Amino acid sequence: MDLATLKALKPSEFENAADAYRATDEMASAAKDTIDTQIAAGIRHQLEGATAKAALRELAELSKNFHYMQTECGLVSTALNGFAFDMAAAKRKLDAALEDARANHCTVNTDGSVSFPAGRKPGEEKDAEGGTATGSAGGSPTSDALERQAVNIHPNPHYGAALGCADRIADALKEATDADAKWAPKLRALKPDDDLVVSDRDWVDVKSDRGGVLKAADPYLDNIKAPPKEATPEENAEWWKNLTPEQRADYLAVHPNSIGSMNGLPSDVRDEANRMVLNETKARYQLELDAIPKEPTKYSPNGSYPVAAFTPEWREWQDKYGDKKARMEGVMKGMNAIQDRFDRTGKDGLPEAYLLGFDPTGLGDGKVILANGNPDKADHVGVYVPGTFAGIESIGGGGDTHGDLGRGERLWAESHRLTPGQNVSTITWLDYNAPDSIVPQATRGQYADEGGPRLYDFLQGNGAAQQTADGTRAHTTVIGHSYGSTVVGVSAQSGSWNDPEAANDFVFAGSPGVQADHAADLGVGADHVWAMGAPWDDQVVRQGGRLMGLGDNGVIPTDESFGGNIMESDSGGHTGFFDDNSLSIRNQAAVIAGQYDKVQLE
Repeated sequence: MDLATLKALKPSEFENAADAYRATDEMASAAKDTIDTQIAAGIRHQLEGATAKAALRELAELSKNFHYMQTECGLVSTALNGFAFDMAAAKRKLDAALEDARANHCTVNTDGSVSFPAGRKPGEEKDAEGGTATGSAGGSPTSDALERQAVNIHPNPHYGAALGCADRIADALKEATDADAKWAPKLRALKPDDDLVVSDRDWVDVKSDRGGVLKAADPYLDNIKAPPKEATPEENAEWWKNLTPEQRADYLAVHPNSIGSMNGLPSDVRDEANRMVLNETKARYQLELDAIPKEPTKYSPNGSYPVAAFTPEWREWQDKYGDKKARMEGVMKGMNAIQDRFDRTGKDGLPEAYLLGFDPTGLGDGKVILANGNPDKADHVGVYVPGTFAGIESIGGGGDTHGDLGRGERLWAESHRLTPGQNVSTITWLDYNAPDSIVPQATRGQYADEGGPRLYDFLQGNGAAQQTADGTRAHTTVIGHSYGSTVVGVSAQSGSWNDPEAANDFVFAGSPGVQADHAADLGVGADHVWAMGAPWDDQVVRQGGRLMGLGDNGVIPTDESFGGNIMESDSGGHTGFFDDNSLSIRNQAAVIAGQYDKVQLE
């Protein structure tokens, strides 16, 4: 970059352009939200038929386009801010060098060299002629020493100042040139395809774009205060609160994974971050699945049941791709279930969904934390923790059951019915490595020991976000089913003693034990601890937990000696506690709503 260009450059113009892209980002976000939560939700709530379905398909594509626009504009804004930051630093160095040159009666030439006037050193009889000093960028201890020697030898006293200014000008020009060379390809890479289709390849490219911007923007991003290490949710909330809107947007654009998992931040911010990660991950998985060769014929035509032989081609394919394909298809099934929940907003009054946590492979089972309704603005929050066999691949269940996500929805629907005029949010929380077998894994407490503190931290984060939103905390009920109740029990003993507001009520359904032998040990008061059981396989689970020590001293929550409330249940077995229109789910909803007089006890 030449001297004239850097002198004329105005970093503020690039900052203004960054602001414009951020405004476009916000416009696209608002348009996407309007489509998803108002237009599409309204159609689902009021219309049926082929025309409505066709309209919803088109709206889904339009929403996807706006989300892509939002994500890319956020990256462009951050890139422009990063470029402006780098150029402003170079320009400050140049301006300081030019000012010093003027102060020393020197003239800066168009090529960056510095002319100095005639002058004499003390003790000399006549003036030494003036001249021109040409600077060099960078420098080293050796070159700096040689320059100092040249300044001492030179007869003109102005030569040293001129050479110093020339070197600083050369440094500033090199810094600006390097910044321009660094940022030009990054910004070109952010230019989208010239078509109207947001493809899987486009979303995969977003991750590459983000990596490029993140690396190039290091100096600028380092200027933004990073979140404190190993921070509490309250500290996270305070950090976010103290960032400017511009800093928040830039941090979100390049760090969606960390923002999405940061307890204490507003739910709408975490949701936006996790939806970015979800879209990019779905696109990457789909492209990788598409690249797997088609499965060859499995059985040899010469074989017959029950001794049919596998073909050599199929064996080779299975060894190379079979397990990978099965794993990826399981994760895709879970991601599609999350998207399906987004797409059902408005149906039967279902509120907007908030994706508060997502990781396709986190802790082995994947991480999915999804809320029905915004918990930051809720009067009542119910947090449902699933048990053994829970994982991202089964989070949506099958058919019309909607799995663990569906249980959260049914809890919301029943709680919402009980609380007209109030806001309810129910959350499916899967952020621990759930046991993958009844024996031996579900008989061990280690999975709860790891998951309990994570759940407690999440509950603390919910409270911090609620406190930031309106200064109060919602009435919070934590529901553990099966081994999930063991996780809840450990969570209750992780911190409720110090912060009774982390949860107000605990509900245990089909619990094999909560690693406590008295309800009073859980920190919310025995009268706010609730349990229910069922016959058949539920008896096996509960009594098995008693025998294997998941309940301290062989005590489980449905024992009278435990000291909590034992609710009536009409579940026919271990999995029926969340059935539609059941007494079991009505009792749980009554606790979520804080309407304890409506709970039917044994």
